[in-house]
Parts: sequence; structure tokens; C-alpha cells
Amino acid sequence: MMIKKVFVAVLMTAALAGCETQTEGQQRATTGALIGGAGGALVGAASGALLGAVVGSATTPQRRGEQLCRYRDRYGQIYTAPCDDRYYNGDY
Repeated sequence: MMIKKVFVAVLMTAALAGCETQTEGQQRATTGALIGGAGGALVGAASGALLGAVVGSATTPQRRGEQLCRYRDRYGQIYTAPCDDRYYNGDY
């Protein structure tokens, strides 16, 4: 889906650029902008997918005994300890 949007954006920009007489330097700048924009869109999509995978992996509950939860005691101190049964049963 993202590649389709990039392709349409490149075609629209090329069509609009063809309506004006440009010098060689302006044409190179336009081509560079198109390539840079397409490359940035692809890198942004890839990095977004990678970040989403990392966050999803970090927030997925692990098997019993492997997952640590964060708790706060009555004095406000935060500590980590193995999750209790309420976490695994969804009663937290």
C-alpha cells in the first residue's frame, strides 16, 4: 500500500514538473527531490515496522515464570518482581 502511494506521488510530481521549462540544474534538483522523497518514505516505513515489532515483542506476555512486572509499594518505590497469577488471568 505504501509503495503505491509513493509511486502515485512520483508520477504526480513528474507530471507537474513536465509543465514547466527547466534548466538542467533545476531538473537535477527535481529528480534528486523525487528520489530523496521516495527513499525517505521507504526508510520511514521500514523503521516504523521495526519499531512496531520491538514494541509488540516487549509488551507480549511471556510464559509463566519468565515475565517480570513493575510494582509500586505503599511508599512510592517502584520495583520489579515475577508477575502474580492476576497478571496471567487478566484480573489486574
